[in-house]
Amino acid sequence: MKLIIAIIQDKDSDKLSNRFIEHNIRATKLASSGSFLRSGNSTFLIGIDDERVAEVIDLIKHTSKQRNKYITPPVALDTHVEGIYNNYPRKVRVGGGTIFVLDIEDFEQF
Repeated sequence: MKLIIAIIQDKDSDKLSNRFIEHNIRATKLASSGSFLRSGNSTFLIGIDDERVAEVIDLIKHTSKQRNKYITPPVALDTHVEGIYNNYPRKVRVGGGTIFVLDIEDFEQF
């Protein structure tokens, strides 16, 4: 048995939840946020048999999309030239998924 921890951008989480239901995969969804962009994420906890791990990872891969987002860094209080140029919007890639797969020693359900 494995525990998959999947961190997914909020924009993809409802679609992923529906895909899990369609494939009879039980998951617990937690609200979370990233520290870099402070944007909303969903963290899924999925207990799954070893032989279904690839299936779950494949669902996450095909449901979680990367996209471009423009961010504007906070205004620098420093007036030197570097601080001025750092205030322009920058394009960054967001989304996709981060997945951790852990071995589970024991599992009980009540």
